Amino acid sequence: MSVGPSVVLDACLTSWLLAESRGSGKSTPASMNVVAYKKSEHGNEGDTGVLTCKNPSFPPVISWAWYRNGQELIVNGSGRYIVKSSGNKTELRILKLNIEEDTGDYHCNATNSHGSGSAVVNLRVRSRLAALWPFLGIVAEVLVLVTIIFIYEKRRKPDEVLDGKRWNSTSGRLSL
Repeated sequence: MSVGPSVVLDACLTSWLLAESRGSGKSTPASMNVVAYKKSEHGNEGDTGVLTCKNPSFPPVISWAWYRNGQELIVNGSGRYIVKSSGNKTELRILKLNIEEDTGDYHCNATNSHGSGSAVVNLRVRSRLAALWPFLGIVAEVLVLVTIIFIYEKRRKPDEVLDGKRWNSTSGRLSL
């Protein structure tokens, strides 16, 4: 005995209508789930910083917007900012990072037919000389130690033992 396509279709339709009547089959749109690729990004002064957000929710994103410190709207191509958005992903490129101007929170906002959502990316910009500071600290420590040893050696009393020999201060000679 074979079941025809109309019987299968009727069974699917009946089960769907039954689920709708019970309220369990209601389809609600998914809330926006905007996610920052990295919550905190680090960049070196003078380099290009890249901040990324994505939205895996359905329906797809209609528009993306970036804000600096939650207030300033960043327009694509304005100054050192380049915004690349495609589907459910957006990328903000900041050319020639500057410590004073670029450090802070960046908000990416996504909008689709069911609402909007946002995520925050914190950008920290380091000085180009940041890697040099530990080295300079070690050099300073070595210089201090060498200076202390030099001063100690200069002020050392001649009566102290020098390799098993003593300095005779009256004759000005070494004695065994």
